[in-house]
Amino acid sequence: MNTIILGFLVLLAFSGFAFTNSFAISPNSAFTLEGSGYAVTENTIKTSEIDLAISTQKQTGSSIASSVEDGFITLDDEDFLTTELKATMLREGKYIRINGVIDSDVGSQASVSFFGKLIEESKNASIYGFTGRITINDDNYKIIYTAKLSELSKIKSTPTESKTDKKLIIHILKDSSKQGAGSTIGSVDASKFRHFSQDKISVAPKTTITFVNDDNVSHSILSGKLTGDRYEQFIADGRISTGVILPNQSIDITLNDIGFYRLYDPNYPWMDITAYVFPNVQSNVILK
Repeated sequence: MNTIILGFLVLLAFSGFAFTNSFAISPNSAFTLEGSGYAVTENTIKTSEIDLAISTQKQTGSSIASSVEDGFITLDDEDFLTTELKATMLREGKYIRINGVIDSDVGSQASVSFFGKLIEESKNASIYGFTGRITINDDNYKIIYTAKLSELSKIKSTPTESKTDKKLIIHILKDSSKQGAGSTIGSVDASKFRHFSQDKISVAPKTTITFVNDDNVSHSILSGKLTGDRYEQFIADGRISTGVILPNQSIDITLNDIGFYRLYDPNYPWMDITAYVFPNVQSNVILK
């Protein structure tokens, strides 16, 4: 009997299933993929960055179809927006495939084919090594990235008196107006300073957020999209505009639309929040 049990445990270990608290990728969730590396041809080597907002959808077998909702890819000083990119999580997230088309801010178009392999993971993020190609006209760049995949925090909001709306509180932290001077409390990456008490969230539609300004200067919050431009990082989309939030004051906004929101302070563009708004869907945690 002991031999049978030992054999079963060995089989589980080699099958790839582990009952641990490691990072899990599941359907109907939202993630950010952030990384950097190089794009190489026979004649040139360019630095490249990737910053994508990804929503996972239907699972078929061990693969999860996903959409790239927002983001950009850079080649040196040329910035490309994610026009028609699709992502697939393979083998419960051990691999990621990204394919599609990106458009630069000067009108050129490129095709993308990336393949990422899981390198390391913690309880709340995973590191991938990516290879693949970016093709622009006759230029064929081979890319090499290291990128971090992290899930947007699932916020348990508090019912308000209406019993239908939901509400949560996000604090604008003290000294957020000073770039790089925010808090590191709760940050996955201690080198990345935080300017809000939550900077990546996942909530249900019609959730109301109360922004509380704990800083010593005024702030304002707009919604918009990433431009990929290093100097003008966001363009407002008109969905959210708080007006001025004075120190020690607060203001409410409501996220009605399903999808991604990029919330930012136009006066301090390093201050931004990624919010994913989607109906709560119960799904099993994927064991890896």
